[in-house]
Amino acid sequence: MSTELWRLSAIELGRLFADGRASPVDALEAAQARAAAWEPHLNALSRDNPRARSEAEASAARWRAGAPLSPLDGVPMTVKEFLVTEGMPSTYAEPGEAPAAGEDELPVARMRRAGLVTLAKTTMPEFAVQGFTASARFGVTRNPWDTRLTPGGSTGGGAAATAAGYAPIALGTDGGGSLRRPAAHTGLVGLKSSLGRVPRLGGLPSPLLDFEVAGALTRTVADTRAVLHLMQGADPRVLWSGFAAPPRHDRPLRARYVERIGDAPLDPVIASACRRALADLDAIGVAVEEGPLPVEIAGLNALWPEIGKIGIARLFAADPALAARASAPYRAMAEEGARAPATLLCDILDRVQALRNAANAALTEIDLVVTPAAAAMPWTADAVYPEVIDGRPVGPRGHAVYSGWVNAAALPALSLPVDPAPDGLPIGLHLVAGFGRDDLLLDVAEALETRRPFADRWPVLPGEVSR
Repeated sequence: MSTELWRLSAIELGRLFADGRASPVDALEAAQARAAAWEPHLNALSRDNPRARSEAEASAARWRAGAPLSPLDGVPMTVKEFLVTEGMPSTYAEPGEAPAAGEDELPVARMRRAGLVTLAKTTMPEFAVQGFTASARFGVTRNPWDTRLTPGGSTGGGAAATAAGYAPIALGTDGGGSLRRPAAHTGLVGLKSSLGRVPRLGGLPSPLLDFEVAGALTRTVADTRAVLHLMQGADPRVLWSGFAAPPRHDRPLRARYVERIGDAPLDPVIASACRRALADLDAIGVAVEEGPLPVEIAGLNALWPEIGKIGIARLFAADPALAARASAPYRAMAEEGARAPATLLCDILDRVQALRNAANAALTEIDLVVTPAAAAMPWTADAVYPEVIDGRPVGPRGHAVYSGWVNAAALPALSLPVDPAPDGLPIGLHLVAGFGRDDLLLDVAEALETRRPFADRWPVLPGEVSR
């Protein structure tokens, strides 16, 4: 083929399979070769799938018989370490090992029933509660655009793998920005869907209340839409999954651009790139006003670290063996969480419900909230967070001020690449829509993508010359 298979989107690969111009085995071999070249530099994979070849061969046979399971049958994908995947261990990236799972959790099952081939599982920070990707179990994961830097987290391994061309789809999770910020740091599309749109069942318990949704990182909005189509749908065992999407408004779309959250600092390079993208919104017919965030989030942001601590304490109380395997910093977090009074958890839950009601009301008046996807450019790969943004000291959530409130509010949101920084590092624009309006979000993102296509831009393997 004139175009290397690893460069193609999931949809493009499916079309080649349908036309008989390539097979899922070809695509898997291209993915494995790409991973072999990059993995010494990135450390994005936590474990290979020993059955990947047999999965690809079974898919190839289905295509030959004219009976594919879906248009993406045979497309390679990676799966985040703690998403439960049949035949492979699934852990919180804590030290030690776990037995292979006997079945897939629901979102993974839906993708595998559609015939996608699992290349490997990907790295994450322990318990998926950090915005970088490193763990005592798997080591430090690096950004293919600059291997000195982090790809973000917690779906950092999936982000690094997809950005480097291992596979066009990386299944992951987003509990406070864990798909959207890595997407911004690596030049990908990352969708956090409305709570319940992709139901969760059969997975490892999350330490982040009901904030965490399963989703994917891809290189194109069309691939993101295709993955959502495969993963979504009501399940009678999951209450939130039965919601109905609200009707579309028959009027021009209105957006509120929120450049800053309170007085939190923002990297000027990110501010400039996102501001330039507002012209694209205007060009596709979205009326943009500027103003503050239409909901109050300062109180919940101040309590955000306590959510993870309480959640990990709950995990350890239910599974003392897990507590014994966990690294010292997470045992310390759990000890703090265990000392938190029940009244603190009640306060958090009250604030979450108030935010959901307020956000639902605000997003009937406007259609989109638009912000930067992250406040900081990628930082040193082994540092938990950037300690300074635009010359000002920040705490652990300083880089993440734009994303976590969306999870608490149960809203859909998407990070989309915009103009990169002068040094070539990616930057993401963050779009937030009303509850259930995931398709509206994807429509707007697809229209923006046509104006600033990003899919042909690739990082260069260290030691190679760009071509």
